[in-house]
Amino acid sequence: MQLSVIILNYNVRYFLEQCILSVREALSDIEGEIIVIDNNSTDESCLMMKERFPQIKLIQNKENFGFPKGNNIGVEQAKGKYICILNPDTIVAEDTFVKILAFAERQTNLGIIGCKLIDGTGHFLPESKRGVPTPWVSFTKIFGLYKVFPKWNIFNQYYAQHISENETGKVDILVGAFMLMQRNLYLELKGFDENCFMYADDIDLSYRALLKQKENYYFHETTVLHYKGESTVKDEKYMQRFQEAMTFFYQKHFKKSLFFSVFIKIGIVFFSFIKMFQGKIKGKPDPESYVLYSLDVKMFEKLSSIFKNKVIISDFKKEKMVNSSLIFKGKRVEIILDNQYVSFKKCIKIIETLRDKSITFKVFPKSTNFIIGSNSRNDRGQIIKIE
Repeated sequence: MQLSVIILNYNVRYFLEQCILSVREALSDIEGEIIVIDNNSTDESCLMMKERFPQIKLIQNKENFGFPKGNNIGVEQAKGKYICILNPDTIVAEDTFVKILAFAERQTNLGIIGCKLIDGTGHFLPESKRGVPTPWVSFTKIFGLYKVFPKWNIFNQYYAQHISENETGKVDILVGAFMLMQRNLYLELKGFDENCFMYADDIDLSYRALLKQKENYYFHETTVLHYKGESTVKDEKYMQRFQEAMTFFYQKHFKKSLFFSVFIKIGIVFFSFIKMFQGKIKGKPDPESYVLYSLDVKMFEKLSSIFKNKVIISDFKKEKMVNSSLIFKGKRVEIILDNQYVSFKKCIKIIETLRDKSITFKVFPKSTNFIIGSNSRNDRGQIIKIE
C-alpha cells in the first residue's frame, strides 16, 4: 500500500465528513487507506462515520488522549509506505497526494513534507513553513519583528521567510495539520512525543527528523484548505499555550533559557494589556447577497428560502475569476460553492483567488445536507443545515 491518511478527530463532526469526502477523492488513483481516530467526541462524529463511511477504519478512544498519542495509535495500524497526518478541519485537492507523493519519491534523504495551507478566507497560513524556534527566534515572532524586518535573516526565521509561499524548498519545521513522511521514519522517530499533549508536538517531531540528518520540505505545488478556529487568537491564553509548548521543547532539546522565561512573561502581560482595549473580536456583518455556483435549481430554491431571497445562482465555468474578483470587491458577498458542480481543487482555488475582507465562502460538499465554512481564521466555523 502506498499511503495511509491518519485523521485524528475531536468534536468536529461536519468538518470531518467534508475532509473524508475530499481525501477519498484524492485517493481515487492511489492504493491507500483512511484511518480515523476519535478522541472520545460527544458530537455524533462516530455515528456519522459508521453510517456514512462504514468501510473506513474507525478507532474509538474511550478518552481524549491528546494529539500525539491519538495519532500514534492510528499509525500503529497503518499499512502504507507513506503516512499523512491530516487535521479533520481540512480540504485536500483531488491531486494533492498524487503531486506530493511524486515529489517524495524523487528525494533521496527525505524527512517530512508539508504543503501550502490557506485558511477559510483564502489567506496563506505562515505556519506552513517554519524555522527552529530557539529563544531568539521565538522572541522575534512574539513581538512581531519578523513583520517589521521581513527581509532580514536575523528576524525572519520563525516563518522560514527565506523562501516564499509559492516556492518549494527545505525548511526546518512543519505543521501537524498536514505532514507526509515514510511510515518507517515515523516509527524510527517513535512518533509524536506523548509527554506533550499538544502545540509543540509537530515542532518536536520535525526537529527530531533533522537530528536524524533528514531533510524536511515545504511543497508549494498543492494547496490545502485548513479551517483554523479559535486556536489562532493572539491573546493571553494563546501566549500561555505558546509558553507551555516552547518550555517543553527547550527542556527536551536545549538548556533551560532564562531569556525565554523572562520575555514570555513580559509577552503575557503585554498581550493581556492589549486585549483589555481590544475587547472581543467582532464578527463580520451578514452578507448583502449570496452567490451560488451551481446548476442545481432545487438547491438554489432551498438557499433562497434560508437567506430570504438574497441568493443569485451562477455558472462559474462561464466566468473568469479575475472578473468576478472585480465585481465582488468592496461588497459583502458570500460565495457558496456546490461541490457536486465545483471540484474540491476548484473550491480551494476560488477561495484563494477571490480572497477579500468583504467576501466569505462556504462549501456545499457533495452528498451532504449542509454548507460549511469559516468567515475568519479566529472563529470555529459555521455550519448551516439544508433540509
